[in-house]
Amino acid sequence: MQLLLLLQTRGNSTGPELARQLEVSVRTVYRDVEALSAAGVPIYSAPGHAGGIRLVDGYRTRLTGMTTAEADAVLLGGLPAAAADLGLGTVLATAQLKVLAALPPELRGRATRIAERVHLDAPGWFRRPDETPALAAVAQALWHDRTLRLRYDRRDKIVERTLDPLGLVLKAGTWYLVARDGTSIRSYRAGRILSVESTGETFHRPGDFDLTSHWQHAADEFARAMLLVRARCRVATSHLRLLRITLDPAAVAEAMDSATEPDEHGWVELTVPSESYEVLTTAILPLGEFIEVLAPAELRAQLAATAAAMHARYAQGHPDHPHPSAQKYRSHT
Repeated sequence: MQLLLLLQTRGNSTGPELARQLEVSVRTVYRDVEALSAAGVPIYSAPGHAGGIRLVDGYRTRLTGMTTAEADAVLLGGLPAAAADLGLGTVLATAQLKVLAALPPELRGRATRIAERVHLDAPGWFRRPDETPALAAVAQALWHDRTLRLRYDRRDKIVERTLDPLGLVLKAGTWYLVARDGTSIRSYRAGRILSVESTGETFHRPGDFDLTSHWQHAADEFARAMLLVRARCRVATSHLRLLRITLDPAAVAEAMDSATEPDEHGWVELTVPSESYEVLTTAILPLGEFIEVLAPAELRAQLAATAAAMHARYAQGHPDHPHPSAQKYRSHT
């Protein structure tokens, strides 16, 4: 089937080209060509420099009809890694081949050009995606509306849950399961699912449930709920971009909305939110002297203590090579 679809899609191909594509030997390719010919498929090989294996012009196989699983996989065509996570990697490759085989030549060329020129990379920079060994089993239950029983690492303890899976969301390279637990709909990070099994029981999806709307609302609520403290700061406009690296997007958006116009020295005032003052301290430190906390007083004191501790450590220099000013600093303190 794969050999037939490749020839229908690409036309004339040599034995070595087909062998590389199908990951078999050249001998196997020619053996399969003979088998197809014996079965009545109008396939032949032509010798010479421009020769190769081809189908009679106009011949089209009827094997291009797509299965339900292949149709689902096509929706993930731009994210092959995501399809593989869901156990649809091989299905996706076959489905894409069938789509190309079914297209007329002019559209087939356009589709090929798009695939060569566009690549989607979902995870954020400097992040390693979660290991999700249970994800394929979760997806199978999701496709068939089957209730799941799983063990979940909640960080503070391991819990067991019986859930109705309603959807999967890929957020910045991280998979989340959206599921109904009793009367509540909650989100579970797929990488923390330790084990999963289907109960064999089916459930009825809520008729008014929309995954996209639910996720957007839940994400907004979660982001707002996490921003529990705020600090009024002065920041040099030349270093505002660093806030996008040290803060969550929701915190950056709120901070930028509160920013004043730059003063004559190129500094702005803004309110920076965060989960806690400890987290905010870590986010502020990379800006060094290009940020000043105006309020609250306890955060100013915490930053002053941190800066003093850093100065005390580094003013001494390396333990084997004390800094010349270390003694002076110790005398001063």
